[in-house]
Amino acid sequence: MSRYPRFDLSQLKTKPLKDRRNKVSLDDLLALPVPSDRAEVEQRLPDIPNREEFRRFGRRVRLAGDTGRPVVWMMGAHVIKVGCSPLVIDLAERGVISCVAMNGAGMIHDLELALIGATSEDVEENLTDGAFGMWEETGALLHESAREARADGLGYGEGAGRFIDRLDPPHKEASLLWRLWRAEVPVTIHSAIGTEVIHQHPQMDGAMVGELTWRDFLIFTGHLTALCSGAAVLNVGSAVILPEVFLKALSMVRNAGFDASGFHAANFDMIDHYRPRVNVVTRPVSSGGTGDIFLGMHEVLLPSLYELIVAEPGPGEEDER
Repeated sequence: MSRYPRFDLSQLKTKPLKDRRNKVSLDDLLALPVPSDRAEVEQRLPDIPNREEFRRFGRRVRLAGDTGRPVVWMMGAHVIKVGCSPLVIDLAERGVISCVAMNGAGMIHDLELALIGATSEDVEENLTDGAFGMWEETGALLHESAREARADGLGYGEGAGRFIDRLDPPHKEASLLWRLWRAEVPVTIHSAIGTEVIHQHPQMDGAMVGELTWRDFLIFTGHLTALCSGAAVLNVGSAVILPEVFLKALSMVRNAGFDASGFHAANFDMIDHYRPRVNVVTRPVSSGGTGDIFLGMHEVLLPSLYELIVAEPGPGEEDER
């Protein structure tokens, strides 16, 4: 036994979600842009310094999806909070995105949107009296989902999608986890224990969460074995966790003898972070492939990227390799 005292989870008190004031609701989810002519889409791209590279990358993602190459979409939870999950869902259901990797916060916001049509509490307001993160349904349901996934040999994200299907919450159509589970597109959850509000819950089981996120790491790594020339890897708003997960998984894949090279990598975020830049955009493509950094608000960049991907090429126009 450890010589040091541990915090007793039985001291914790949770509150019902109905008592929480939320900052994000279903009304904040973006509507899918109406598909239009590619030339028109390219004329109104966001005003960023590397606008031409942005245009080219969108075409490359479209080509990867059309030719059955992997399109790996890694993202932080902020993508959901600013209403961009419908874009991700639609690209996956179209067969463009082949795998989505998220941190645990993404799973939390996704479940709450499906359950109550709202998410994102006011942290400062609730931290004062220790109410921050102490919401009964969020922790209880996601731990129930995890226990079922663990017992049935499923991954963390896979189990959550199946659980939402069985739970049948009133807003499940808004759930990325459920929609992609139904479409059989893997969603992997990469949890860092102590970083997510459900780890504060009295039902928290560290061994269970660790086992499930390990399973998802192996599912994610298995998906990367298909990386090839012309595939695409996007990191959208994850400053640390997903870039680190990707780098280790890519090394494992190459160590096992898979080529996993020649792909197009890009980082999308509001500022240029060190780990996404070196772990996604530069090191992985140093021996072949391309790497780009696109800076701007997710709610500006991602709708434009979506339009570039779904727009039909004009007469005689080809996608770029």
